[in-house]
Amino acid sequence: MVSSNFRKFVLLGVFVAVVVVVLGVFTRLVDAGLGCPDWPGCYGHLLWPDSAGEIAAADKAFPDTPVDTDKTWPEMVHRYVAGSLLLLVLAMTVVAWRTPLKRNMRQLTAVLLVLICCQAAFGAWTVTLKLWPQVVTAHLLGGFATLSMLWAIFLHSGGAQRLWLSSGSKFELTRHARLALVVVVAQVALGGWLSANYAALACADFPTCFGSYWPEMDMAAGFNIVQEVGPNYLGGLLESEARVAIHWTHRMGALAVLGVIGLLAWRLLSVNRSLGMGLMAILAVQITLGVLNVVWALPLSIAILHNAFGALLLLAIVTVNFAPAKIDGNSA
Repeated sequence: MVSSNFRKFVLLGVFVAVVVVVLGVFTRLVDAGLGCPDWPGCYGHLLWPDSAGEIAAADKAFPDTPVDTDKTWPEMVHRYVAGSLLLLVLAMTVVAWRTPLKRNMRQLTAVLLVLICCQAAFGAWTVTLKLWPQVVTAHLLGGFATLSMLWAIFLHSGGAQRLWLSSGSKFELTRHARLALVVVVAQVALGGWLSANYAALACADFPTCFGSYWPEMDMAAGFNIVQEVGPNYLGGLLESEARVAIHWTHRMGALAVLGVIGLLAWRLLSVNRSLGMGLMAILAVQITLGVLNVVWALPLSIAILHNAFGALLLLAIVTVNFAPAKIDGNSA
């Protein structure tokens, strides 16, 4: 039996992970990913240079990257909140191994701790490799994976039981749920690659792109994963047709998500109406936000919400796949 205190501890981790994801998106969207050219400090400060004297000294020490206070604080706030999540997961792992929890719960917390340590490394590489798209995308995927694992631990600790499925329903939906998970993870990866290469506005019209349903694209350049390490990727280095290829592929991915997840939500209505309706609502909002990002030219609030609902969509699919099954109305 998992204590309610441990469950609350994990739920706090889920909340902090959501904040970290949203702050990471905000930092990215305001072009603050290189707001601090060094790591883990910021221009050699624990926080960031603030006074006129500190800014002057920082500009002298880093002449190629003058201080922009509108970009230093988002980067450092994100780092500190992410650091607090790492400490929270460390404490969670210690508690899990010092209390009589099931072995799989202890293993999950240990894997989560390793994952979040890798996330810290990717956070450092994001800065030192100057927003190299491969690292930026991996860092985003790691953030979503961290959130998903925390949610899975919360489910296995007895949380959100209203969203669980009966063992029979879970078995019937296994293949569809796994396909849905693959599709959503692939779409998240595409979204990360799109953001890392600054391709969100590569197509300014919808549903067409430059008035065509099959615009001129350069798939080879758009999905070149052996890009050179070293240049500053702030703003992106790809040509227009390469960015169009990424953007258009992300749109096609959205259609796949709509079809696969929409059908899964419809099937869930007959076995768990709360989960089915919730999944439908999240999917509808997410697709709408994606369209608005294009037609309204990526407003900050809509772009942040699009990422947040992407995380919610992933958590819903994680619930279908990994929540314990109910047998005769009780959790297994």
